[in-house]
Amino acid sequence: MKAFAENLKALIGETSISEFARKVDIPQQTISRYLLCQREITLSNLCKIADYFDEDIDFLIGRKD
Repeated sequence: MKAFAENLKALIGETSISEFARKVDIPQQTISRYLLCQREITLSNLCKIADYFDEDIDFLIGRKD
């Protein structure tokens, strides 16, 4: 979970959490909880984020560099 949070923070960069949440159609509070490691990501939300950044799911969750 920590690896995912760190990778997501890096990918979001300077974009605000609210703007990113709107773009991927995930509630802002949910994104914030992912970043704070307070909530495990669902498969559907993981796919949305992977598609948005055109990244491999294994990279997002820290299984691959």
